[in-house]
Amino acid sequence: MTLPHERLHEGAHDRLGHLRGNDDWEAERWLDPSTRVLVVAGTRISSPLTWLSPAEAPEGRRVLLGERDGRAYFAVIVSRDHADDSWLPLRSVLPELVGATDALAPLVFHAIGMAEWLAATRFCPRCGGPLVMQSSGHELACSDGHVQFPRSDPAVIMLITHGEPGSSDEVALLGRKGEWPDGRFSTLAGFCEPGESLEDAVRREVAEEAGVRVGAVQYVGNQPWPLPASLMLGFTGVALDLDINTDAEELDEARWFTREDLLRGAKAGDLLLPGEVSISRSLIEGWVGQPLPGSW
Repeated sequence: MTLPHERLHEGAHDRLGHLRGNDDWEAERWLDPSTRVLVVAGTRISSPLTWLSPAEAPEGRRVLLGERDGRAYFAVIVSRDHADDSWLPLRSVLPELVGATDALAPLVFHAIGMAEWLAATRFCPRCGGPLVMQSSGHELACSDGHVQFPRSDPAVIMLITHGEPGSSDEVALLGRKGEWPDGRFSTLAGFCEPGESLEDAVRREVAEEAGVRVGAVQYVGNQPWPLPASLMLGFTGVALDLDINTDAEELDEARWFTREDLLRGAKAGDLLLPGEVSISRSLIEGWVGQPLPGSW
């Protein structure tokens, strides 16, 4: 079964890692009119999403994305000044990507992730020297030879339940932040710390944010989330009790919901759940056992 968020990542492109830095091959493909280029202004892309030929692309930092169906794809990263108000951050164009018929969303995620990394990585963290792109944009090196590579930060996102599985009394834990509108709830999430297993990160984050103790934890799936540089790792977990004690700095509120609570609230519009592109939505709907109406 394809989960809702997985529609963004079906049919991954060949990233052609073995050809990065091959200037002759890259120059040849850049001259190919069938090659397609996504322009990223800072970390924003045009809406509607537009792929250009190399001849139409502006000058900028060229990044090889890879190949799909025999066609090469690049990103060209230019200054934020290149964009007008119609250019949007990735989060704002996610609904457009979900509805895309050409299944190019993984290429867009790749391009935005690289743009976010290049925007944040400007000087060598070891010597402070300036960095130069190499390996078709996938490495940055200083004059002392220190090489930086793109990084993705592992983050856990989890649906915690309590009660007999499948029973009408089984409940799931959702929380909301203070800056969110009334009625908006989501699964809990947080970053994995150094030296910590993913399962222990789930238990620690839930305890820190909601004061709920978690026992068994099970991996479900993952989702690239370059906002700016995360890999969301989805889990379910079983709470050892129903006691909630929220950390006001993390959550404004945490509540237990039955399946009926979620169905009724979503249908009435009183409960706003994450959009269908999010693994959070997949975790919730997987537990409920059916799609839910409405989203953020």
